[in-house]
Amino acid sequence: MSHPLLPRLIEARVVPVVRTRSHEAAHTAVAWLREAGFTTFEITLTVPNATALITELARDPTLLVGAGTVRTAGEAYACGEAGARFIVCPWNEPEIVPAGRRFGALVMLGALTPDEVVEALEGFADVVKIFPAASMGGPSHIRALRSVFPDVPFCPTGGVEPSNLRAYLDAGAAFVGIGGKLVDERLIAAGDKAAVQEAARAALAA
Repeated sequence: MSHPLLPRLIEARVVPVVRTRSHEAAHTAVAWLREAGFTTFEITLTVPNATALITELARDPTLLVGAGTVRTAGEAYACGEAGARFIVCPWNEPEIVPAGRRFGALVMLGALTPDEVVEALEGFADVVKIFPAASMGGPSHIRALRSVFPDVPFCPTGGVEPSNLRAYLDAGAAFVGIGGKLVDERLIAAGDKAAVQEAARAALAA
């Protein structure tokens, strides 16, 4: 039985992956992307004081906020306490699943090969994150995995951009994670909100 949050992520289609070297840049990125129309965000734990940002955003019932680059059960527990609705690990760390489930969170575990997909499913992942997707063949890799696992929800990230996200969705991705131009620190530092929101609108339109 699928997690009750999965349909909402599938409906969103695109999840901005907020990964910046400063808390302030992450906060700005989220603000600009919200203005452009995004309501779903993955805040990675590589952002300084990421759980504080998750807590702040999770107070808004119109937003769906998750935590990314979650490496341990302890981190998953802290993110659940902060209000993260979904937990994302770039690899298969099964201990994250029960920690996330204590808070009702959807859990994504990472994989690349069929063997790794099976391991993630055996670890009770709700979604299998395919990372890094682009370097493994991009949409063609997703299409190949879907031929073997037609009922598995895949979320490719790593090299997904507004220009190619439609190809990933057409290949069978349930939804995608995008950083890149949506969270470009150079544009954020330069105050170029227009460029970031142009990329955001392109992603939403695709």
